[in-house]
Amino acid sequence: MYRLLPCLLASTALAACGGSEPPESAPTPESTAAPVETAPPPGIGATAYVGATIWDGTGGAPRPETVLLVRDGRIESVGEPVPEGADVIDLSGSWIVPGLINAHGHVSGRWAASGVTDVTEKIREDLRLYARYGITTVLSLGGAPAEAATVRAGREDPGLDYARLYMAGQVINDSNEQDAGRIAITNTERGVDWIKIQVDDRLGTTRKMSWDAVQVVMNASKVTDTPVAAHLYYMADAQRLLETGVGLLAHSVRDREVTDEFVQTLFDSGVCYVPTLMREVSTFVYSQRPDFFDDPFFLANANRREMARVTEPERMARVANSPSAAVYRKALVQAQDNLRILLGSGIPIAFGTDSGPGGRFPGYFEHAEFNLMIDAGLTPREVLRSATSTAATCLGLDDLGTLEAGKWADFVVLAENPLQDIRAMRTLQRVYVAGNRVPMP
Repeated sequence: MYRLLPCLLASTALAACGGSEPPESAPTPESTAAPVETAPPPGIGATAYVGATIWDGTGGAPRPETVLLVRDGRIESVGEPVPEGADVIDLSGSWIVPGLINAHGHVSGRWAASGVTDVTEKIREDLRLYARYGITTVLSLGGAPAEAATVRAGREDPGLDYARLYMAGQVINDSNEQDAGRIAITNTERGVDWIKIQVDDRLGTTRKMSWDAVQVVMNASKVTDTPVAAHLYYMADAQRLLETGVGLLAHSVRDREVTDEFVQTLFDSGVCYVPTLMREVSTFVYSQRPDFFDDPFFLANANRREMARVTEPERMARVANSPSAAVYRKALVQAQDNLRILLGSGIPIAFGTDSGPGGRFPGYFEHAEFNLMIDAGLTPREVLRSATSTAATCLGLDDLGTLEAGKWADFVVLAENPLQDIRAMRTLQRVYVAGNRVPMP
């Protein structure tokens, strides 16, 4: 009995006493269990907008109760099930359409509140004003201060919540070839998106840009492959501009009905046509206090300072007695007639308004332009295509204009169907840029 006692007491000698080697001490669960990696739900970081009818701008039929999935500012899918983990925003009963693109506006900072003094912030305020009306992209064709380049550089920021900015540099209307060439080169060195030339004598009141100067600008633009947009009035000038290789007719032909020859030249060129009908309205509408100054949709974002300026009695009297205002009133009718002809001939019509200068209220003028396009004979669907997919194509904006996977999540939420009545575009509920909700007043 006493000879077995050491074996019972000393486990290290157990084998020598005829027993088996004891097992290692029981491992803890932490030391044996392999780490289990659980994949996060696929929808984490995404937002699903559900319940709305989506018109995606591609030309197809609207899709009721369709899911729009957005991640990191871009559209991930349209019409797919909501992935697990996604944030869900219910838009049942609403309509979603692509954000609107203005192919001819002007951003200068003049529409900011009087308390805003920083030039860069004033420009952002202009773009916020556009966005509050559903215009999520603006091509500013001249007049923007140098600080606009800083704002433009942020147009692909996923955190953007105001309209994207594309821009031309200084407008070129010099007859002097050397001056025109110098400005064109300076503009291209600054990396502008477009060059803007002005070929117009303002109803015979100024000297028109010479064709030699136009050609110098065209030559300079080809060096950096920067497209040229042209301000024009006369059909003969538009015809010749097409022959020089201009990339965008940034106004309507307003002096006469377009000829078959011109329509064919325009069609063959593939160049887009921007009507800017509200530009004409702005020249004569302030002969008296306009009716739209009482429109609640206008007043929600109206610049009261500018309202007061354009309705000063002396100014209204000058407009009422202005010979040029009378001519431009007739030019509006001609522009609408020509728009009807060009659309029926298959010419791509890019939506644009020339809004932004004094008296041309950004955002609201775009909705007024819709009405004028309808009056010219366009359908609501044609108007919306002009302001979305067609405008994007005309400006070379591959990731805007339609609601498709991979494109920026710029879209407008409406209470009513704009394909039945374009005035439904005024039933804005929300506006998104890069998936960010635009702050409303």
